[in-house]
Amino acid sequence: MDRITVIGSLNMDMVINTPRVPATGETILGNGFTTVPGGKGANQAVAIARLGGTVSMAGCVGGDAFGEALVHNLSVNGVDITNIEKVSGCSTGVAVIAVCRGDNSIMVAPGANNEMLASKVGHLEQLISNSAMIVLQLEIPLEAAKRAMELAIKHGVKVLLNPAPAVPLNSGILELTDIITPNESECAILAGMPVRSIDDAKKAAARLHDMGAKAVIVTLGENGALLCDVDGFFHVPVRTVHAVDTTAAGDSFTGALAWAVTEGMPLRESMRLASLAASVAVTRRGAQTSLPYLSDLGEIDK
Repeated sequence: MDRITVIGSLNMDMVINTPRVPATGETILGNGFTTVPGGKGANQAVAIARLGGTVSMAGCVGGDAFGEALVHNLSVNGVDITNIEKVSGCSTGVAVIAVCRGDNSIMVAPGANNEMLASKVGHLEQLISNSAMIVLQLEIPLEAAKRAMELAIKHGVKVLLNPAPAVPLNSGILELTDIITPNESECAILAGMPVRSIDDAKKAAARLHDMGAKAVIVTLGENGALLCDVDGFFHVPVRTVHAVDTTAAGDSFTGALAWAVTEGMPLRESMRLASLAASVAVTRRGAQTSLPYLSDLGEIDK
């Protein structure tokens, strides 16, 4: 099977269910607290593994209990953990997540994720060269992500970038991507224009495509996902489900997309499968705990 290498973040998510998001200076009572393995990189790696993909994770954790738990969880889920480094004297990344009526607000303290430097990525060249695709996010330093892209291009390896959290990217970086998967707010930041509708998403996606991204897929929540590539636009509607927690929905989409593409599915069919995966994820609570197995997709597709 073709290997996918995920280079990115590992966080422990601390999740509180709340009746509403508190105002500035306000304290409210939640109705539950859990710690759940997360981090966009780790989430996407588990998403790929649960669908049957061969996946390696490269990143950094701290020398603490959270780091040990995150690495163990990846291993249990079938992810190759050989290239995860434990950084002594540094805390593992954490995310504080407030879940309110199915939607979420997230604050991240990157911790050891900031230690995933471009120099460390340089040591991954052999792993990258033996991969069919690398998957990246922006919860590690941008220069590290760029270096990984450059190495992938050097060896003819596909690059999928999930640009979250979003920062403005120049055309030089976008030109290194085969597929980029922003949500509406991320797409707005990248394209420098508002994205409030499907028509807005088309304009913004077209701008990113013109800037060099070969395929732009904008995830639109309840409005599905929109593709802009050399063949024009393609829209995938979302399945109607009862959403209880949108945490990791985008990671489920991106991981499933990466797996489907490396399995040889056409991009448009890959989007449909990724949309199904995200539809399953939002019906479950947590980040990696919500990610579906391949058998789950058939149930929701009926």
